[in-house]
Amino acid sequence: MSLPDDSQRPFSLLQFFRTVDYPCSYLAGKRALSEVAAPAHVITEEIYSELVRRGFRRSGLFTYRPDCPECKACIPVRLPAARNQPNRTQRRCLKMHAHLKVRERPLMFFDEHYRLYQRYQAARHAGGGMDQDDDEQYAHFLLQSCVNSRLIEFSENGILRMVSVIDVLDDGLSSVYTFFDPDIKGASFGTYNILWQIGQCAANKLPYLYLGYWIRASAKMAYKANFRPIEGLINGIWQELPSEG
Repeated sequence: MSLPDDSQRPFSLLQFFRTVDYPCSYLAGKRALSEVAAPAHVITEEIYSELVRRGFRRSGLFTYRPDCPECKACIPVRLPAARNQPNRTQRRCLKMHAHLKVRERPLMFFDEHYRLYQRYQAARHAGGGMDQDDDEQYAHFLLQSCVNSRLIEFSENGILRMVSVIDVLDDGLSSVYTFFDPDIKGASFGTYNILWQIGQCAANKLPYLYLGYWIRASAKMAYKANFRPIEGLINGIWQELPSEG
């Protein structure tokens, strides 16, 4: 048996296993399976960056990707930051929210963040399960990380409006999760957050913003295809997706 070469050696420390099936969060009536990379403590920033390029994503200490044998609807997507072409609506969004104050905070529990998270889940994802998360579940989901993660808050006149968790990769940023004030009429906080992250990639000369998964048939995922150009990982190859989605 040959030993792995230097480029593969870090991956020799990993094990991959499949979860039991569970209800799909995006396609009604479907069951889902995930492939999980473990153990978490050996997933360095270098390994994590490569896993993301291979279609994995992080939730707390779990690094996973969909592995459903009869469904390939989940497509990992990323945005080439330097080539981003915001449309008219997105340019208007940038102007509307340009006054938001941005601050990085330690990756730790803040009661104000958790209260905003609860309001967001109740308004945007009622009945989805996460609207019932207690503070411990919230912390496990967003505040546990073995990689280079950043907690960013956005405020307006001293009032918290949005919180975003971002992972720093060797070729970009991975947008882990964002939640925001659901009660401000006319606001486009989610769109602004992605545009802000694209700007951070460009400013730091990082080629890509990874957005997790896009599903054509899921209305919850539709916003991702509004950003152009966008690339999808299809049959192991990153390729630009057509404008029609």
